[in-house]
Amino acid sequence: MQTNTILLILIALILSVSVAFFQYFFKEKRKDKIQLVLFILKSFSLFLLLLLFINPTIKQTELQNIKPKLSLLIDDSQSISFFKEQKSMQDIIAKLADDKEINEKFDIKEFLFKSDVKLKDSVTFTGVNTNIYKGLKLVNNLYKDYVSPVVLLSDGNQTIGNDYNFINSNQNIYPVVFGDTTKYKDLKINQLNVNKYSYIKNKFPVEVLVHYEGRETVNSRLNIYKKGKVVFSKRLKFSEANNSESITTNLTSSEKGLQYYTASILKIESEKNTKNNTKTFSVEVIDEQTKVLLLTSVLHPDIGALKKAIESNKQRSLDIFTIDDFNDQLNNYQLVVLFGVNNRFKNVINEIKKHNSNYILVSGPNSDWNFINQQQLGFQKNAINQTENFGAILNNGFLTFSQKDIGFNQFPPLLDKFGEVVISKEHQTLLYQNINGLETKQPLLVTFEENSQKTAVLFGQGIWKWRANSFLSTNSFQDFDVFIGNLIQYVASNKKRDRLEVNTERLIPANSKVIISAFYTDQNFKFDNRASLEVTITNSETQEVLKSPFSLINNSYQTEIESLPSGDYQYKVAVLGQNINKYGKFKITDFLIEEQFTRANTEKLLQLADRTGGKLYYKSQFKDLKEELLTNTSYYTIQKSITKEKNLIDWKWILCIVISLFSTEWFIRKYHGKI
Repeated sequence: MQTNTILLILIALILSVSVAFFQYFFKEKRKDKIQLVLFILKSFSLFLLLLLFINPTIKQTELQNIKPKLSLLIDDSQSISFFKEQKSMQDIIAKLADDKEINEKFDIKEFLFKSDVKLKDSVTFTGVNTNIYKGLKLVNNLYKDYVSPVVLLSDGNQTIGNDYNFINSNQNIYPVVFGDTTKYKDLKINQLNVNKYSYIKNKFPVEVLVHYEGRETVNSRLNIYKKGKVVFSKRLKFSEANNSESITTNLTSSEKGLQYYTASILKIESEKNTKNNTKTFSVEVIDEQTKVLLLTSVLHPDIGALKKAIESNKQRSLDIFTIDDFNDQLNNYQLVVLFGVNNRFKNVINEIKKHNSNYILVSGPNSDWNFINQQQLGFQKNAINQTENFGAILNNGFLTFSQKDIGFNQFPPLLDKFGEVVISKEHQTLLYQNINGLETKQPLLVTFEENSQKTAVLFGQGIWKWRANSFLSTNSFQDFDVFIGNLIQYVASNKKRDRLEVNTERLIPANSKVIISAFYTDQNFKFDNRASLEVTITNSETQEVLKSPFSLINNSYQTEIESLPSGDYQYKVAVLGQNINKYGKFKITDFLIEEQFTRANTEKLLQLADRTGGKLYYKSQFKDLKEELLTNTSYYTIQKSITKEKNLIDWKWILCIVISLFSTEWFIRKYHGKI
């Protein structure tokens, strides 16, 4: 107890006695036993009342024993049931959780992991994906300040997430292996790479990575099918030394729309698992021919960079004219690029405004902003006769079309006249200006959409340096060309913006959730959170219909459907009460990723145990695992002292006593006529 508190208690005692003495002995001349009783009651009650206000506390030290944590990480995925190891794993879980000696030494915590991690409730072995890395990372973060060995019950096969072999673990990890550990001959498609989109009559690349496990030399064949017909075939030969091959081919997109293909490897002799021999993929074929016109008043390297980027897609062509030489019709083109605009562009701009033509304006030091500002295009620049370098900052909130960051903030700056940009109509900013390291909210690249007209403005010249810089960084022009392609595709499209946009995967593995998201806007194209959306899903073969409402999640609508059987499906998303619908289709494949493994991955689990200071055990070695946990001196109980401050008095009881004392005093005084 602090010295100040003790001093206050002494003062309270003296004050209480003094007040009582003054009332019953100093003022009263008659001194008898009643006076003494009243004096004691008054002193005691006043002292206790003052003690309530002082509320003294004392420090109390308690000793607490903290046992080491034992984390049980349990694989709850379908691969355990595929190996028929459910009972074996349940037995090990029960033995670890119920063992008296282990419970005396450890504080046991049980976790289930599949695609995510949670505390154990019931083990079902129904997870369609396995993320061992996520489970190990969560346990390490959760018990980073504790001694907490980890027992990992798994087959070691991971389908999603980072490689768990490279996790930085502060705890010892003891893998317990479940599943078949025998090595079988197996051919499988490890990975299949293909673009999501292609243009009609174009060729699109397909890359298939095939892997072989086995010691014998085997022969097989890779076939790619479309509607049951072979469109590509190649013989394959593998051995223990040559156990993988990457096969690349170009397929022709001959039909418009969503096209499904199947890549399949022929079964080899004695192959146990053939489910990993086949993979289905899809390509959406677009029928689109785009002619672009570029009109310029100057010669500039940007023009060559734009031509290369635009024509990197064979479905697009770029015609280049100086403004004085152009005498064709603008309506022969889907898009016009205006470069170095000055008063010689007056007739062209009038035609653009008259026909609501789509256009991109690129400004620079040679642009006449006085002329541009007079055209009432919805944007102006209060430019001065001085140039400035403008770096680029990607706006992650840009919603008009999808654009990844290709290193815009590392690109050389663009050159334009200095001045404030003023925009007077609805717009979306893709890139902001960075002036000498100062990030601003002034636009560098902005898009507009008004009625049926689409516009983009780039406030700066020098993007030829961007294309060169992108090549130096990635050894390819692809990232830059895709960026320009996205911009051209959006601005050149005459398709009117839809108020309802729907997104879902087109190929979904069996037993996975079907997640459909939707974005709905009002007539001003602002997100509308008041709507009610519903999806109707129809099985193309059985015609079975399923309806599901959407839930509002942040700034979008979303619904999840589970347990749909394999097959082709069509869907219709409708806004209830509005005549607004969106249609699409998807396919649920027979592919079960958790059934693609022929055996447990003992090698990786052994490496994990060695790297983290643990040991690997098999399901039959429970006694050895128990002995290791009980005899390892690294796992010890810590005795920790905890200092707590406690109130010296229980104020509720003291208050009751004070009231009782004052009441007793009052009744005695009343009885003896002192009031």
